[in-house]
Amino acid sequence: MNKKIVTFGEIMLRLSPPGYQRFSQARSFEAIYGGGEANVAASLANYGLPVDFVTRLPKNDIGEACLAFLRQYGVGVDLIARGGERLGIYFLEMGSMQRGSKVVYDRAYSSISTVEPGMFDWQAIFADADWFHWTGITPAISAGTAAVCLEAVKVAKEMGLTVSCDLNYRKNLWKWGKTPAEVMPELVSYCDVAIGNEEDADKVFGIKAPESDVTAGKVAADQYRYVCEKLAERFPNLQTIAITLRGSVSASHNTWSGVLWQNNAFYEGLQFDITHIVDRVGGGDAFMGGLIYGLRTYGDDYQKTLNFAVAASCLKHSIFGDFNLVTVAEVEKLMGGDASGRVSR
Repeated sequence: MNKKIVTFGEIMLRLSPPGYQRFSQARSFEAIYGGGEANVAASLANYGLPVDFVTRLPKNDIGEACLAFLRQYGVGVDLIARGGERLGIYFLEMGSMQRGSKVVYDRAYSSISTVEPGMFDWQAIFADADWFHWTGITPAISAGTAAVCLEAVKVAKEMGLTVSCDLNYRKNLWKWGKTPAEVMPELVSYCDVAIGNEEDADKVFGIKAPESDVTAGKVAADQYRYVCEKLAERFPNLQTIAITLRGSVSASHNTWSGVLWQNNAFYEGLQFDITHIVDRVGGGDAFMGGLIYGLRTYGDDYQKTLNFAVAASCLKHSIFGDFNLVTVAEVEKLMGGDASGRVSR
């Protein structure tokens, strides 16, 4: 039996006006739950892998509803701590065509933001695990989450787990006194696998592709070999580095691909033209879930691993919500070139 994967971070209540309404039009909100590391956990559970999500939730009915939401998708919740004041909220206004999406956070004093070192028994949490995943969102929340995340990666590395991270730069979150440049390098130094989007390495570490413009509608894959190589130079422990490549033609129309660097070998992924986006939130997390699945399933076939991650995250754009609710068979069908979308009978 496979050992489990553990992810750690914040899950929030997501409130969206129906359809493509603006906040000013909304008289009701659709409620679901999501967050970077929870989204990855849901992908992995959906692919049949054992996974536990670790966070802290309030002891109230909203915390219980969040647990029930996670359980229905097969995510392990037994290691979730209870306490604190509230569940964080984010409001999402879905963009369309030339109008971009908007996010408003309401997450101050959330239960996870007030965690402190010693609250989680990481040795017990990792006892039957071989993989630990976190994102750059978690240390951005508060000094406490940054300290607990560092505590976790150190124990994970001591216990021989593979450690992965998504750099996930969020400028609106780093408000607690330190910059990502002061916090992220030590955390990433413990990682074996890292991913980011076209801009994360630039915003966090000042590593920028020679020529890149994500708003031009196309992103040249070969430009990002330089980014991967510079990250590998700075963090010698990194064995696998991937970059998601999103070209924004409009809010509804993106190009989508990715690249993978593996011990000096460089791979370019499948290319997709996504013309009618349903929901792009969680696209990077869907890529990360696909990457972890591929690395654990396809062995040394890194091209297949990358193509699985790209295809999985392409399909996420067709699904409302943060979670990527697709099967391995559906992803492999798209990998094989069947993008027809025909009815399956």
